[in-house]
Amino acid sequence: MTSNPRILILGAKGQLGRELQRSFADAGELITLGRDTADMANPASIRAAVRAAQPDVILNAAAYTAVDRAESEPQLAMAVNAEAPAVLAEEAARSSALLVHYSTDYVFDGSKTGAWTEEDTPHPLNVYGESKLAGERAIQQVGGRHLIFRTSWVYGPHGSNFLLTMLRLGREREQLNIVDDQIGAPTSSIEIANATRAIVRGILAGVYNDAEMWAGLYHMTCAGSVSWCGFAQAIFARAGALLGGRMPQAHPIPSSAYPTAARRPGNSALSNEKLNAQFGVQLAPWQAALDEVLRQLQAEPISR
Repeated sequence: MTSNPRILILGAKGQLGRELQRSFADAGELITLGRDTADMANPASIRAAVRAAQPDVILNAAAYTAVDRAESEPQLAMAVNAEAPAVLAEEAARSSALLVHYSTDYVFDGSKTGAWTEEDTPHPLNVYGESKLAGERAIQQVGGRHLIFRTSWVYGPHGSNFLLTMLRLGREREQLNIVDDQIGAPTSSIEIANATRAIVRGILAGVYNDAEMWAGLYHMTCAGSVSWCGFAQAIFARAGALLGGRMPQAHPIPSSAYPTAARRPGNSALSNEKLNAQFGVQLAPWQAALDEVLRQLQAEPISR
């Protein structure tokens, strides 16, 4: 592999894409594409973009992530989350590039008591989860040099996410009702990007030997788990300056009191043991990751 690899970041303007740009800034020659330059619902557009870039590494941070809207737009969700990854896998295999793709905890139905492992059988409850699972399987069918990272409850200092929504609502309201019977691991885009950088750097340096030793599916989330309501309460307890000194209250409610178009899993906490065993990488506890994102937000205006 070249000492100055060409790294293609798709979905570069999204919350994860922006953090990948930061984390990989000195890792090689970056080619960054957003939806305005690479239509992820158009296979011909994707192929043309990849072949023009001639990358050594493809970081696919592009995704259809509107979980509820996917119920009424299944074809678009499938195009972006399943068909596009298949094209990327084919293009990566054609040139022996490394493909890094991100999936979701929503491939599971939430029925397990403990943390889900990579060996557990997926059973999505919604179209979004179905489309992401189809993307995983499409990449696996092509094979080659690939990494699929399942993550969860992604948020960060940029884009549209639960943290920024809570900060906005917390400045407007004193009382909020938040679902308390869905459990998962809030995972910051910063932690995901930094972990990805560490792993890709090791692969490019030959630390992990041949692709047969490391290619595959891994869970990548911050350590620990919490409910959405517990996450909101932690945000409000830590974000005083960002809330203008306000202290809004988050009250727990069941999912049945907040109906949505898409069903969500009750427990989508993921085990990260395989990631650590293979690459020696552990993401920070979700509380520490939240503190870091809040520090960044306090240092600069909130991005909307």
